[in-house]
Amino acid sequence: MDQKIAQFHQMLEESRSVVFFGGAGVSTESGIPDFRSVDGLYHQKYDYPPEVMLSHSFYEAHTAQFYDFYRSKMLFLNAKPGPAHLALARLEALGRLRSVVTQNIDGLHQLAGSKRVWELHGSVHRNYCQRCHKEYDAQYILHTTGIPTCDCGGVIKPDVVLYEEGLDSYTLEMASRDIQQADLLIIGGTSLAVYPAAGLIHLYQGDRLVVINKSPTPADTQATLLFSQGIGQVLSQAVEGLSPLDERQVP
Repeated sequence: MDQKIAQFHQMLEESRSVVFFGGAGVSTESGIPDFRSVDGLYHQKYDYPPEVMLSHSFYEAHTAQFYDFYRSKMLFLNAKPGPAHLALARLEALGRLRSVVTQNIDGLHQLAGSKRVWELHGSVHRNYCQRCHKEYDAQYILHTTGIPTCDCGGVIKPDVVLYEEGLDSYTLEMASRDIQQADLLIIGGTSLAVYPAAGLIHLYQGDRLVVINKSPTPADTQATLLFSQGIGQVLSQAVEGLSPLDERQVP
């Protein structure tokens, strides 16, 4: 086992309350493109910049055009959990992972088996009528055309946090609490460029920080361990052979 991986593995063995804070890089191994890499969404050409098309004001003013973009670029319903998702689910099953705090909206952590997931930016799998609040799944949205409407005639909106919208207060509170109480924080697959989500890592009060990202992040200088390899490879190797945590030891 690589020396750094072995050190990471030992840190996990010694931990009782791990929190993982992740972003788009976790799901790129599942074929879901990120936003900021060379091939990412922000480097492609559209009539409007993606951050404009994914804003609340654009949704309100150009709802049909918003949905054209949303269906083609934000819904990847055939994607399967990658090795990072599976490793984190395993870490939770072993009793060592307190929660996943994710900026992703694809639901792959839950599909992999993770139970305690705080989705800071919502989920494509939850959609609701703005008039009667009836819920619809992502498959329904994918197979509509134009503006999706409810049986009551109301417009259906994805439960995702658009630009100009605030984060859900309960999700934010619970994610903040878990990060504050963590004894090991793992940051993975995120450039830490999106606020206020990225600001949550400053709530961490522990002294063991692992950063796994292919490009530099603002947290690199504080990291106990820093990995630039693929996140799935690193997490899978570090979790392999990890012993389950006796429930009586959980604080």
